[in-house]
Amino acid sequence: MLTLNALTRTFLRTSALTLALSATLLTTACAPLLIGGAMLGGTMVATDRRTSGTQLEDQGIEFKAAARVREQLGDKAHININSYNRLALITGEVNSEADRERLTAIVSGVENVSNVLNETAVTMNSSLGNRTNDTLIATKVKASLIEARDLVSSAFYVVVERGTVYLMGRVSEREAKRASDIARSVGGVKKVVRAFDIISEEELARLTPKQAAK
Repeated sequence: MLTLNALTRTFLRTSALTLALSATLLTTACAPLLIGGAMLGGTMVATDRRTSGTQLEDQGIEFKAAARVREQLGDKAHININSYNRLALITGEVNSEADRERLTAIVSGVENVSNVLNETAVTMNSSLGNRTNDTLIATKVKASLIEARDLVSSAFYVVVERGTVYLMGRVSEREAKRASDIARSVGGVKKVVRAFDIISEEELARLTPKQAAK
């Protein structure tokens, strides 16, 4: 039989564990909005229009591509790689046009990559101030998409580089136009590049979770 003190210690340990888990979940839920990703809170898997297998493939593409670029180009490239539905978007800076071409070849050779959009610039690395500004723009664009009641904000993946907003996602033409217009209206945005996988309204209806009857 547990004594009163033992029961108290057990309760305190359980309470501490619950609080720790809650804090971890809250911290994790806040991060995606700050980095400009499409996921908000823990709803990515539930609302993402990619299959779970494609989501895993996209994560693998980002990891493998980044590793190969580091191995083969080292400090000749200061880049970010974001993959959505097997489209690999490369942003950042490279030292030369030859490095830029090599970068495309490296990422194209990664397993499961269907297409590469190389948006890197041949220029010096962006400053901390520029990167901070890009993060702020990404946050504002995502917040604006959330405020748009006629859009599902989690369907969009937002990447910002040097003031240019790249929008990715499996969306209808109507959604793509609306999101692009919203992004263009955000202060500090220089240009909006659409990198969408356009689907029909019929396919969108099939992908949209049905509301439970009340």
